[in-house]
Amino acid sequence: MSAAERSPWDPRPPGASLDFDAPNQARLFDALLGGRDNYAADREVVARLAAMAPGVEQMARDHREWVGRVLRLLVTRRGVDQFLDLGSGLPSGDNTHQIVQRQNPEAKVVYIDNDPVVLAHGRALLEENEYTHMLDFDITRPDRVTTDPGLRKCVDFDRPMAVLLCAVTGHILDDDVVRALVRGWVEALPSGSYLVLSQQYDPADGSVHSVLARTLFKEFMGTAVATSFRERPEIEGYFEGLRLIEPGLVLLHKWWPDGPRLTPLCELNHLMLGALAQKP
Repeated sequence: MSAAERSPWDPRPPGASLDFDAPNQARLFDALLGGRDNYAADREVVARLAAMAPGVEQMARDHREWVGRVLRLLVTRRGVDQFLDLGSGLPSGDNTHQIVQRQNPEAKVVYIDNDPVVLAHGRALLEENEYTHMLDFDITRPDRVTTDPGLRKCVDFDRPMAVLLCAVTGHILDDDVVRALVRGWVEALPSGSYLVLSQQYDPADGSVHSVLARTLFKEFMGTAVATSFRERPEIEGYFEGLRLIEPGLVLLHKWWPDGPRLTPLCELNHLMLGALAQKP
């Protein structure tokens, strides 16, 4: 691996032992979004995805735009000023803190991840932002994370906040772990808080979209970028006990679009559901 191929945010010294030949989920999304913090192995996966599902890069951008629409609603219409971005991945073109602090400069944002490259990159980016933090935690242990003094120094668990799980749960293949993860975070939130969640979706209706979801699942099973495309009833269960905000659990391009769509939909646009819900 040449020095030119290394991400400038890689915290390890140039001589450190590291397997650059294996794709990484955070770097894969960076590659899909046209970033520079990825390697040949990640770009090879993007090429495989694009061959199987043309439009995958556009879908990644659509997902980021959906997150932006939800965040703007929360800040401007709902008055939310605390955000936990779980499994946040590498910073992209318009990050959670940039979107919300554009509307409220004192809004607090905490990114939580445990990927070393993500942590180094995030901390460097946020070095001079007193309202934004990057913390190293395993998000599948909400019982430990939500009680940790380090997190509680950053946000006030006596006031409403928003928790983001955006395109994260699909990369945790164990259904029981995902259910426990979502439930644990929701239970720790104060009343009036919000859950923002998107999940890769299998319509399970015999359509070309369902066939594609199952093909992608099989193609990448056993790799670091394996993805579970879940059926609607399973995804709906994540919001049990919460009040869905209109338009509910829908395909992302149907969730309050900013205007008429100017780019064509691809098959992957039909394989991701997202919703915003509030804890009573």
